[in-house]
Amino acid sequence: MPWDSQDTRRRLLEAAAMEFSAYGIAGGRVDRIASAAKANKQAIYAYFGSKDALFAAAFEDRIRDFHASVLFDEYDLAEYGGRMSDKFEDAPETLRLVLWYQVERIAGPPLKLILDSTGDKVRRVVAAQQEGKVTKAYPAAALLAFARSTALMWHTQIPERAALLPARRSDRRDMVVRMIRQVLDQ
Repeated sequence: MPWDSQDTRRRLLEAAAMEFSAYGIAGGRVDRIASAAKANKQAIYAYFGSKDALFAAAFEDRIRDFHASVLFDEYDLAEYGGRMSDKFEDAPETLRLVLWYQVERIAGPPLKLILDSTGDKVRRVVAAQQEGKVTKAYPAAALLAFARSTALMWHTQIPERAALLPARRSDRRDMVVRMIRQVLDQ
């Protein structure tokens, strides 16, 4: 079978996403990633340059998938929150990568993908606020942060609180949407 560099890169990104979601950047091991991807460690450095750059690439790959599958609607941030909650439930490895990114990359260089996406969303919410279709009670960035935080609320609880959460996924999603909607309707 001929060597397929795109396939190797894709396998490395997938293996890296799984490894880093389980162990974080510091705990992730390039030898385990290479083994899971059926590649050698040299391929990691040839494609990505470093373990940190591999994490960034795997994280960006998952965020691109997130953006493609979670429709952003500046006029309905509550449903956007519900869709984010659904995605985190459907792709727990993406959730864990996001949490590791927040913990371990706090002082690292910002990722252009995140800056561009956030800037676009903020501009769209500001425009909806200027049209009078979204509350002006809070800055656009705060509304986005609130929708995201509310979407994460069930997924980031400590295990001891698990018994307090609504058992049914649809009830958890409904509460996310209702809470965001209530703030936005003020």
